[in-house]
Amino acid sequence: MTPTNTESPLLFDVRARIQIAATPAEVYAVVSDLPRSTEWSPECTGGAWVSGRPATVGAVFRGENLRADDVVAWAPVVRGTWRTESQVVAAEPGRVFRWAMRDSTGTPQDSVWSYEIAPDGDGCVLVHGLRMGTATEGIRGITAEMDEATRKKFFADWTEKLAGDLQVTLRRVKAIVEKA
Repeated sequence: MTPTNTESPLLFDVRARIQIAATPAEVYAVVSDLPRSTEWSPECTGGAWVSGRPATVGAVFRGENLRADDVVAWAPVVRGTWRTESQVVAAEPGRVFRWAMRDSTGTPQDSVWSYEIAPDGDGCVLVHGLRMGTATEGIRGITAEMDEATRKKFFADWTEKLAGDLQVTLRRVKAIVEKA
């Protein structure tokens, strides 16, 4: 079921997984290094840690992003370049790395990206996901003028876009880690 109400308890819960021939510690060392995400993210083009000790709970990362005009072309989303700020909310080496998108006041929002790693045979399984409960500032702005049918289409199309991005990200992370 695709949510359409921006106050729904869960707007996005998108996850993808991949098997990687590396240890959980090796995978964690890569995915928790957010400045490197330019190597695997379909949208992140740069960024840096701006406060806190990198990759630890409370640390803040400012990302630079680029979205092409043809990505869910009908939707009124940011095109071209933009910046985001996120805050690490979980950092358990070899297991879990999560960061929440921050709003314009610097408060973490209910929009959490994650990597979860579990040992599996001679390697591990990496799960990448986005979970959003309450609509972020951005989603509220995007959907504010939409009627119910258009909101439903937006959430369905954006979920599909996110699922594809997660798969691309995981394939790229796998290639990087297994090449090392």
